[in-house]
Amino acid sequence: MFYSETARMQAVQLPIIPVVAELIRSCPGTIPLGQGVVSYGPPKQAIEQISQFLAIPDNHKYQPVDGIVPLLDAIATKLKSENGIDINDNRCIVVTAGGNMAFMNAVLAITSPGDEIILLTPYYFNHEMAIAMAGCTPVLVPTDENYQICLDKIEQAITDKTRAVVTISPNNPTGVVYPKATLEAVNRLCYDRHLYHISDEAYEYFTYNGVQHFSPGAIPNSSDHTILLYSLSKAYGFASWRIGYMVIPQHLFLSVNKIQDTILICPPVISQYAALGALQAGISYCREQLQTIAKVREKCLDQLYSIPDLCTVPPADGAFYFLLKVHTKIGAIELVERLIKEHRVALIPGTTFGIDDGCYLRLAYGALQEDTAIEGIGRLVEGLQKILV
Repeated sequence: MFYSETARMQAVQLPIIPVVAELIRSCPGTIPLGQGVVSYGPPKQAIEQISQFLAIPDNHKYQPVDGIVPLLDAIATKLKSENGIDINDNRCIVVTAGGNMAFMNAVLAITSPGDEIILLTPYYFNHEMAIAMAGCTPVLVPTDENYQICLDKIEQAITDKTRAVVTISPNNPTGVVYPKATLEAVNRLCYDRHLYHISDEAYEYFTYNGVQHFSPGAIPNSSDHTILLYSLSKAYGFASWRIGYMVIPQHLFLSVNKIQDTILICPPVISQYAALGALQAGISYCREQLQTIAKVREKCLDQLYSIPDLCTVPPADGAFYFLLKVHTKIGAIELVERLIKEHRVALIPGTTFGIDDGCYLRLAYGALQEDTAIEGIGRLVEGLQKILV
């Protein structure tokens, strides 16, 4: 055989979502508690902006690499009012085709092949994949039993090849929210060690029990070493429209511009118009939807707390995930397969998030209506009782 996958791509893990999706297709009636999407779609203001896009013939041509001016202005206003972040001579905004592209842009802009980037485990699998694709090494640093950051372990993992530390808060896959003081400590460590702090904030609006999201970009004098990643996919039901954005130090703009111009040229302009409408609807749109998600969350917890002998649910006050620690010696992938085939309920195995020292399952509840969620969690509880007892 003359042609085969390169060694570089062989090192990249296979995305687990399509694998689980195929299992679900083979077992009709399965309730998916796996993929991280919401059940609702974009606000009407987003759809109304499509006519504005169509009214300008030049919109069918390439537009600026970093995004259309009205959207950049709307994002700057949002960052100032909601995140406490000023866009000034030291930092700038780049609109991207989703949050994943923003992360890839960042990795390519700040690394050379062979460099290292620190990820906290459990990690978001697409982050780990992007680092590997760039020819770099993801250095995995464990969190504590409640998935919170251990600063001393990050310090111990830093080498002369380290270029950045990545945090995700609210977190995918665990649902935890990192306290302000913790994020400040990570950001300060990065400053002291001349590293970038990449802060993924895609789930910034999804918090519960009065817990507040904090952006490290609001820390004074953080602009030169802090990269912030955002997405409209979750908050505005915008997943397939592929719009996110990044806030980067001004000194990285030329590098990111080269990367984005090569891979994308410009973010889809019709989607940018829709994104402008979404931001006009604002945070209140997401908060309305969040009321339903919060109810589903409580229903899920009520049932999961009924089987403490079978699984542990660490505190998770953000996003729409729980990362369950299942008390079994059965492997996570095997358990996922059995839950789908025998009990028609699907979750994501923890191995895809970099944890293989036990059986972990990610449960996503944002995409389900209340009745469906209750039914799905009921199947999960019954399935664990029958498989594990």
